[in-house]
Amino acid sequence: MNGPDIHLTLAPELRLFAPPSRRADRVPTPTDGSSSLGHVVESAGVPLTEVGRLLVDGREVPVSYVPRDGQEVEVLGVSRPQQVPGAPLRFLLDVHLGTLARRLRLLGVDAAYDNEDPGDQALATRSAAERRVLLSRDRGLLRRREIWAGAYVYSDNPDEQLRDVLGRFAPVLTPWTRCTACNGPLHEADKDSVGDRLEHGTHRTYDVFAQCSDCERVYWRGAHHARLERIVTEALAEFATPATGAPPQKA
Repeated sequence: MNGPDIHLTLAPELRLFAPPSRRADRVPTPTDGSSSLGHVVESAGVPLTEVGRLLVDGREVPVSYVPRDGQEVEVLGVSRPQQVPGAPLRFLLDVHLGTLARRLRLLGVDAAYDNEDPGDQALATRSAAERRVLLSRDRGLLRRREIWAGAYVYSDNPDEQLRDVLGRFAPVLTPWTRCTACNGPLHEADKDSVGDRLEHGTHRTYDVFAQCSDCERVYWRGAHHARLERIVTEALAEFATPATGAPPQKA
């Protein structure tokens, strides 16, 4: 670029996106004199979904601001909990985040997810059409202008992923109220009404059931309930007040 030179400082939590040479304070950064600051930040490797405030010489500016020669630019991360105005808080997860999707659903969070990869364009279009926050570890996907809102998932560990999303967005938690398979709502089900879907041992051993209103999957407190209960208990202890009267969860 043959234009104004600025000094760019990324917040510590954003430096992982940049190459090592651009992770220090006040990194000399050439610009072309016409590109917006948002473009400059993305060129440094940082998705705008991860950017909170932009400061130029200590003054907050929008992403559309065009920097001038010699200016000091500071890029701050998003504030937590992050507010997402304009729609109920709902999520859409990239294909590689299936475990996170199921855990969010376990906690009653609206988390759309497809087992088959629909492609970046389809995900971005759905995010906009349904006004869902797109969660992904794909920086390129998060740079698509058509997405309604997005967030980078920083870890590849499901426990850390869940804590990151809950801490960042503070969604309302209502455990055991969503189908972990399809995201549909659960309702209490009479044993006789779901008996034909149960194996003999399950029918004999359990008495409390729930069923998905969309896919009709049946849930009960089975052999894996203790593991799922641990996930719920830990999340509620750190991020919410425990809900009562929740339907059961299938193992």
